[in-house]
Amino acid sequence: MAGASEGLGAAFAAQLAARGMNLVLVARRGDLLAERAEQITAEHGVEVRCLVLDLADPAFAGALADAVAGLDLGIVVYNAAFTPVGPFLEAPDEEISQAVDVNVRGPLLALRALVPFMCSSGRGAVVLMSSLSGLQGTPHISVYAASKAFNLILAEGLWYELRSHGIDVVACCAGAMRTPGYMRSFGRDVPGMLSPDEAARRTLDGLGRGPRLVPGFVNRITAVLMGRLLPRKAAIRLIGRNTRHLT
Repeated sequence: MAGASEGLGAAFAAQLAARGMNLVLVARRGDLLAERAEQITAEHGVEVRCLVLDLADPAFAGALADAVAGLDLGIVVYNAAFTPVGPFLEAPDEEISQAVDVNVRGPLLALRALVPFMCSSGRGAVVLMSSLSGLQGTPHISVYAASKAFNLILAEGLWYELRSHGIDVVACCAGAMRTPGYMRSFGRDVPGMLSPDEAARRTLDGLGRGPRLVPGFVNRITAVLMGRLLPRKAAIRLIGRNTRHLT
């Protein structure tokens, strides 16, 4: 479970633990990770291992592979993401690089490190977090949206490639959720928001019905409206008007 210290990642961890699964939690903030592990162990009685790794550092993949060697991996969830907010040309170079490192290179390296273990056992599942913003261009979070589109297309390709190995893959195209990260970046509610717990539960319940999952009725309506009913330019303009407050 990558990106497990708070918000949706913590919700995924709790949902998996409630289903009786032992956990390996990965994040760079060790204090929050330890608190989360202690809480999950107390509530669900499962074994929790914590790995304090920076997913922006490509060296994390080797450490991750070493840490899980010999474990029976069931589900890999890559939830970590970084969101540069504001006009693309005004974003600092380091923020653009971090988004690419965490949102694009991170899941590639994590899956290359972990999926071979599941292939050896002939079973497992992968959840990659995409977003409704990845279904079309999303002004003022353009780099984040593009990275979420990458994860969606990656998941769809791997869904086909890995099914012969007994591994299911799903991309969760989530809408806005009231997570600490979302509120820090955007600071307001929008219609149809799911709680992190509900989004995680619906995603895990949707395994086997991939490769693309949009949790929540309002979110599914939004995806159809933006992707099928509105012309592409009109959809982007509509989203741009709704994200102007981020500039």
